[in-house]
Amino acid sequence: MKSSNVLLDEGLEARVSDFGMARLVSAMETHLSVSTLAGTPGYVPPEYYQSFRCSARGDVYSYGVILLELLTGRRPTDSADFGDNNLVGWVRQQARAGHVSEVFDKELLEAGSVQGASPQELEVELLQHLKIACACLDDRPWRRPTMIQVMAMFKELQAGGEPSAGCAGFEPLPELDAQVG
Repeated sequence: MKSSNVLLDEGLEARVSDFGMARLVSAMETHLSVSTLAGTPGYVPPEYYQSFRCSARGDVYSYGVILLELLTGRRPTDSADFGDNNLVGWVRQQARAGHVSEVFDKELLEAGSVQGASPQELEVELLQHLKIACACLDDRPWRRPTMIQVMAMFKELQAGGEPSAGCAGFEPLPELDAQVG
C-alpha cells in the first residue's frame, strides 16, 4: 500500500486502487513469502527486508507511512531534511529531539486556523493522529494494531476521546505523551 494507490471518490471517501501483493494472499493465510524484493521504498515494513514475508501487519505499517505523509506533507523518501533516513526515521529523530510539533505540515496548521481551531487545539488533534501513526509504525509487527483497531482509534477521536494507541517503537517520546496525555 502506498499513497499514490489511494484515490478519493466524489464524496471524498478513500478507495484503494491497487492491492499489489495483497491480492496474492487468501483470507485464510496470514502471510505471503516471496523470493525477490518487491514493494515501494519508504512503505515497506522493516521485517520484510529480513524475511521477505508480506502480511496484514506489514500493510498496517504502510498505512502508518501514509498517515505520516498526510501529517507532514512529505513523501517517504525524497526530502533533503531526512539525511540518511526516510520519513519514519526523520519523524522518530524529531520526536526524540523534542521537536515533534515541528514535523506537521504548515499548510495543515494554517488550514485549521482558518476553520476556527486554535493553534493549541489543532496541535493536540494532530498529535493524536500522530500517536495512531506511531502505533502502526512499530518495528515489531506483533505490536502493531490491526486495521480494525486503527479504525476504532479514529472513531474514539471522532467521539472526542483519546486514541488508546501507544507509541511503541517511537520511544522515548516524552513530548508526544505529555502534549497528548
